[in-house]
Amino acid sequence: MTRRRPSPAVILAVVSFGVFIAADDLTVAATMLRQIIGDLDIPLPEGMGDAAWIVNAYLVAYVAVMPFMGRLSDIVGRRRVYAGSLAVFLIGSIWVAQSDTLGWFLAGRVLTAVGGGAMVPVALAVIGDVYEERKRPAALGVLGAVDTIGWVWGPLFGAMLVRYLDWRWQFHLNVPLALIGIAATWWALQDHDRPSAPRHMDWPAAAALSAALVGMNIALLSSGEISGVGDIAELADLSTDRSLPVLPILAVALVALGVFVWLEWRSRDPLVDLRLFRLPNVAPALGVNFLAGAALVVAMVDVPLFVNLVVETDLKRAAVTSGWVLSSMTATMAAAAYLGGILTGRTWYRPVIAAGLVLSGAGFVLMGWLWEPDTGPWTMAWHLALVGAGFGLLTAPTNAAVVDAVPDDRRGVAGGLVILARLMGLAVGLSGLTAWFLNRFETLRRSLDLPAVSDPGYQDALDAARESVTATALGETFVFAAAVAALGLAVAWFLRRRPATS
Repeated sequence: MTRRRPSPAVILAVVSFGVFIAADDLTVAATMLRQIIGDLDIPLPEGMGDAAWIVNAYLVAYVAVMPFMGRLSDIVGRRRVYAGSLAVFLIGSIWVAQSDTLGWFLAGRVLTAVGGGAMVPVALAVIGDVYEERKRPAALGVLGAVDTIGWVWGPLFGAMLVRYLDWRWQFHLNVPLALIGIAATWWALQDHDRPSAPRHMDWPAAAALSAALVGMNIALLSSGEISGVGDIAELADLSTDRSLPVLPILAVALVALGVFVWLEWRSRDPLVDLRLFRLPNVAPALGVNFLAGAALVVAMVDVPLFVNLVVETDLKRAAVTSGWVLSSMTATMAAAAYLGGILTGRTWYRPVIAAGLVLSGAGFVLMGWLWEPDTGPWTMAWHLALVGAGFGLLTAPTNAAVVDAVPDDRRGVAGGLVILARLMGLAVGLSGLTAWFLNRFETLRRSLDLPAVSDPGYQDALDAARESVTATALGETFVFAAAVAALGLAVAWFLRRRPATS
């Protein structure tokens, strides 16, 4: 009896399922943070630095394992690594659900991040394996849309759990989902057990790269924490209170990166073959992805700040408004990710990437020029929809440009590099925009022309001036994001067509 082989569409559905639950877990803690802090007995406000790692620990580990696990799938086979990643995610979820202290909670979150971070590059490599080049962009667009929907769904689902149940239910529910994913993976990837040629894992290089990525992300996140800001005074004091020594951590990370490069030049079978960056389209596509991440974080961080500090003074209304206007961006991102895959399959990489960068840049220009304290949510929403549509269009062609360019036995590590470039762009962009915003806010604040403190209208004038200064400083970051998108256009010019294949 002939064994029935799963179709490429079924395989795409299976790996997308894992990517969805990993993306959901990446963002779900944001809206459950207050309840988690209370249950873990973290004192506030002095414990806010520790509490930030409830979110940050997942992101750091998620980034660190991507090239490592992608390469491992090149060596031992996609099925083993993908199913194993789901198993690690399962163990981490059980661990987190049983935690009653911050240390144990963070250990479990790191395990879930290792499993979740491994799934994305392996999924990209699987799509490269099962889809021919002509159909690959559409499949990558589907995966990008699912990934976007997952991290949009996370905060919404977390808010519902906190309201009706308990934050631990997120991790209880991960258990059956991971078990279903493992079973489906073992069946769907039955022909993806081993690579075409035996290889070995470059463990010293993997350790050096992981140390470099962990160090850089910790340094960048520690220098760029502007989440959880309550008011203007708190925001102005952020730059003087850092819980971690940023420069020593960054120095260690750079040394580790240098060791990694030295090891790779000497290795006969490197973890990340540095010659990949010389292949057509690899470096420009990764550059575009990095810049897209740096611009995207401006919308993700500064839009809620604008709503909270400029438009709405009531915290509950501000939370609803910022969530609603951001959903217009993320919804169009998901839809445009699929559309970008279809268009890339019918044309090629550069036109779709250029269209995406123009759309996102135009949205940011409108935000920088037109957003004022009296700007309505509908205006904000359609400007953000432009930004989201632009970023969504970029997903499939940038992924496809890298996956198409590399040899078959390097698709796992290539998938890791694609996602890593965008996430590192997010981290660098967050750190940069924090430094810029705080500097500009302080400069503009010192230039305020206010009445005397004894004047009866002093407080009203002070509040209005602060509102105006904040709007100006945030508006400048939107224009900066548009400039980053324009730089991405220049980088995209170096993309080249792939030779036609039958």
